[in-house]
Amino acid sequence: MARNLPWVLLIIVVSCLVSTLEASEGDSDPLYKSCVDQCQKTGCVGDTCFQHCKFSADGKAIDGPWYMQEPLYLRWKQWDCQSDCQYECMMTREEERKRNGERPSKYFGKWPLKHVYGIQEPVSVAFSALDLAMQFQGWVSYFILVYYKLPLQPNRKTYYEYNGIVHIYAIIVMNSLFWSSICHSRDVELTERLDYSSATVLAGFSLILAILRSFSIQDQSVKIMVTAPILAVVATHILYLNFYNLDEGLHWKVIFGIGGIELVVWGLWAALTSHPSKWKLRAFLISSILTLCLRMFDFPPYKGYIDAHALWRGAGIPLSYLWWSFVCDDAVFRTTVNLKKSK
Repeated sequence: MARNLPWVLLIIVVSCLVSTLEASEGDSDPLYKSCVDQCQKTGCVGDTCFQHCKFSADGKAIDGPWYMQEPLYLRWKQWDCQSDCQYECMMTREEERKRNGERPSKYFGKWPLKHVYGIQEPVSVAFSALDLAMQFQGWVSYFILVYYKLPLQPNRKTYYEYNGIVHIYAIIVMNSLFWSSICHSRDVELTERLDYSSATVLAGFSLILAILRSFSIQDQSVKIMVTAPILAVVATHILYLNFYNLDEGLHWKVIFGIGGIELVVWGLWAALTSHPSKWKLRAFLISSILTLCLRMFDFPPYKGYIDAHALWRGAGIPLSYLWWSFVCDDAVFRTTVNLKKSK
């Protein structure tokens, strides 16, 4: 069974992709478009009126002197008349759909989520922040283990040969979660670029880590041969997103493609290795695939707040704990092996 683990993981991934649900685009709804156009002219949707509609796109008052400029914190969030009108018309239209017994619809490729204090996806932000905290806690635990609990070499270096790459991975994953939280707070072009770019770097570096650890690569020339093409793909994708076309569909294809290769590499190693904590890695891989299915199972938000993406973010919190638990066990295992070799 263990030797078939990579193929089992692959079958699960394909099944999740097939089960992805489609939804109609609510932003093409004539009633919604008419509502937005009317709101931008009057500044109101029903009895709800917006301060932003008194200002132009650059934050200057339409009918007033320079000192009537919009507050800086609102300009930083980049809320404007169009954004407010789109949100209010979306929620109004969805209330109508609910009363008529119609199915919720997506707007600009995303489900309608209720805002909290201007935060677009409050549950996803909370889960991303908690995952970031869990990653930091795991990194600190690992740091204390390798530098204060395990024996060190005479030159004060660790016996764990993957120590450096683990530290780099920790910084990259926390950076990715930070920008994910920011993007979920306010999804604009700049935050999308930063979120997509940091996620691409994380995917590429995770694949590098998987290959180096699974194949026990120590030779520097071989490391360069492995990392160079992956970094080239990562750099090309980031440049494409930032300077040519911010294509969300292509971005997720690249992320899932790199992630799929990583899962196969880890799966092969987890199936064949005699590592004492291989069960943790296997549990991590299977759980990662199941949470990926959760991400792909795209359903309307529950109570207007919790959607599949939010649950996927939440499921990442225990997975982060499991991952760092395996990394710490691996550090103990490799330190014991290398210490015996040095004697």
